[in-house]
Amino acid sequence: MYEIHFDPIDEVIECGQDETILDAAFRQGYNLVHGCREGQCSGCKAFLLKGEVSLKRYSSFALSDVEEEQGYTLLCSAMPDSDVDVELLHFDPDDYKLRNPIQSAVARVSLVSKLTRNIYRLALDGVEPELSFVPGQYVDLIIPGTGDKRSFSIANLPGGELEFIIKHYPGGRFSGLLADGGLGIGDRVELLGPYGAFHLRESSRPIVMIAGGSGMAPMLSLLRQLRKEPSARPVRVFYGAREKQDLFDMEPIVDLVGDIDDCAFVPALSDHSGDGWDGAVGLVHEVAAAGLEAEGITEPDLYLCGPPPMVDAAIELFSDRYGVPDDRIYYDKFTTAADVAR
Repeated sequence: MYEIHFDPIDEVIECGQDETILDAAFRQGYNLVHGCREGQCSGCKAFLLKGEVSLKRYSSFALSDVEEEQGYTLLCSAMPDSDVDVELLHFDPDDYKLRNPIQSAVARVSLVSKLTRNIYRLALDGVEPELSFVPGQYVDLIIPGTGDKRSFSIANLPGGELEFIIKHYPGGRFSGLLADGGLGIGDRVELLGPYGAFHLRESSRPIVMIAGGSGMAPMLSLLRQLRKEPSARPVRVFYGAREKQDLFDMEPIVDLVGDIDDCAFVPALSDHSGDGWDGAVGLVHEVAAAGLEAEGITEPDLYLCGPPPMVDAAIELFSDRYGVPDDRIYYDKFTTAADVAR
C-alpha cells in the first residue's frame, strides 16, 4: 500500500499498486470531483506534487502529452508506484466526502419506451437494496450476462424506481438491448453506484442549465429537486438538439418548469431546415449566452451536461467571454464506450 496525500484538503488515503487513486478514494469514503471514470473527460485531472504513477488507458483529449510531462494526471487512470502527493485542481471544500455509500444492487425492468429515433427511456423498480443518491448522480448498469458496465445518469429523485434517458449508438452494447428488444419487462439488471459529483450547489446566484441530447437526464433530476425544494434563485434551462425530432418530453418538461418559480425553458435546434421550427436556432451554448446577455444575467452558476464538444465549447465561451470562474461551472460529459475504445 502507498500513501496518497491530497492537497489542499490535507487528507491521506491508502492505495494499492493495482488500483487507481480515484477508486481508492471511493473505497475510503471520499467523493473527489470526477466524471466518466474512463480517462475520457478530464473531470478528475490533478497535479502530481511528488511521487510517481502509472496510467491506465486514457484519452489524449483528457490529458495531453504536454500536460503529462508537466506533471498533470487523471485520478481515474493513475495507479501509484510510490507514495504520492496530489494537488486537487477541482474540489468542494465542504463536500468531498461520500454522502451515500457506493453499493451493488439488483432491479427489474419496469419500462422501456422509445422517445426519439435514438433515445430511450428505461425504468427499473424493485431496487434491492434501496439506492440512496444525490440528484444529478449516475450509476453503472451491468450488461446482462457480462461483467461489462455502462454509466447512465438518474433522471428522477431518490425513492422508488430509477429512471434513465439513454441514447442508442450504433454498436452500443447496452443501448442496443433497448433498441432491439433484448431487454424487456421483468428482466433482471445489476447496478453499482451512485457515482458523480454533479449536483446543485448552495448559493444565491442564478442557476443556468445547458444540456444536449440525453444530457437532459440529470437536469430533469435537478429540476425535480427544485420543484420539491423551492428556491428564490432564477433558473434558466437551455436544451439543444440537432433536429425537431430529436427533442423529447417537451410537454412534461414545460409543465415541470412551470412548477418552479422564475424558471424558463428554451429548446434550441442546430439544424431546423424543413421541419417548421419557429423556436431558437443555433448551438445551444451560444443560444444560452445570447439569452442570458439579453436578460442581463452576468454571474450565474453554470450546469452543463452532454457530449464533450458541447461541454468544452460552453466552458470556453462562458469563461473567456463572460468571465464565469471555473469554481462556478459544474459539468458532466457524456462519453460513450466507443470513445473509450478509441
